[in-house]
Amino acid sequence: MWFTFIGLVIALLVLDLGVLHKDGAQEIGVRESLKLSTMYIALGLGFSGFVWWQMGWDATANYLTAFVVEKTLALDNIFVIALIFGFFAIPRAYQHRVLFWGILGVIVLRGIMIGLGATLVAQYGWILYVFAAFLIFTGIKMLTVADKEHDIGENALIRLMRRMFNVTDGLRGNAFFVTEPDKAGKVTRFVTPLFLALVMIELADLVFAVDSVPAVFTITTDPFIVYTSNIFAILGLRALYFALAAILHRFAYLKYALAILLVFIGSKVFAADLMGWAKFPPSLSLGITFAILGAGVAVSLWKTRGQRAELAH
Repeated sequence: MWFTFIGLVIALLVLDLGVLHKDGAQEIGVRESLKLSTMYIALGLGFSGFVWWQMGWDATANYLTAFVVEKTLALDNIFVIALIFGFFAIPRAYQHRVLFWGILGVIVLRGIMIGLGATLVAQYGWILYVFAAFLIFTGIKMLTVADKEHDIGENALIRLMRRMFNVTDGLRGNAFFVTEPDKAGKVTRFVTPLFLALVMIELADLVFAVDSVPAVFTITTDPFIVYTSNIFAILGLRALYFALAAILHRFAYLKYALAILLVFIGSKVFAADLMGWAKFPPSLSLGITFAILGAGVAVSLWKTRGQRAELAH
């Protein structure tokens, strides 16, 4: 099962970088992004058939719930990615390269975090209650700050990197690093704003992983389900960004649904104990998840009807 999954992921990455986008400065259009995003979502959903074949319905319901939750949480990540690209004035032609290497970093980072989480859950069963309480707290906090704007310029990491590294005064094509004369005429190694954007995107995913990884572990503790649902949701993030960047404003109210969803996922752990269940029924969890997210999408589209799309950078 692991070999099948890893082989499929490697094939997708090779296809993306080696076949679809050999030119690092190629701009991805909305139509192509929609096709790629549809393909990744179809593969993620289709993989549930493999899970059902190998592990049965309960595991499949848990996989689908985890996949939908991760995919929706990724939408919040897209909001932040759009802000990062806007702050550094990264044109669409160079965004694909940043996101591709960002995804590779995410795959490794999520693997480490999920491995650590699985070890903790196996050794200390009570850690699930800590995860659950954290998700409830995070969801409530998200409800109170959902309408506040992120200020990328005030990020301490950006200020630190500008002090630690020589940063070019603008982009140098699609390069992360360049060698050129400094103010004194000495040839020096510089990092470009494209590299700063990559670091910020990796940091953003680390922050989001703090929410998403515990969320999946409260759905299922099976490492295979946790990791595969995470990675299939993340693999399509790049294509989904290019498809939705110009219409993100239409999903403004989805953040409230995400907050409610986190509270629900955290509450399941305590509800199962109160009801005397060994675990919360996977089918019921999947149905409630779809209902919450469906309501969030419907309210967002209704509230923002008639608004003009803003052009993405």
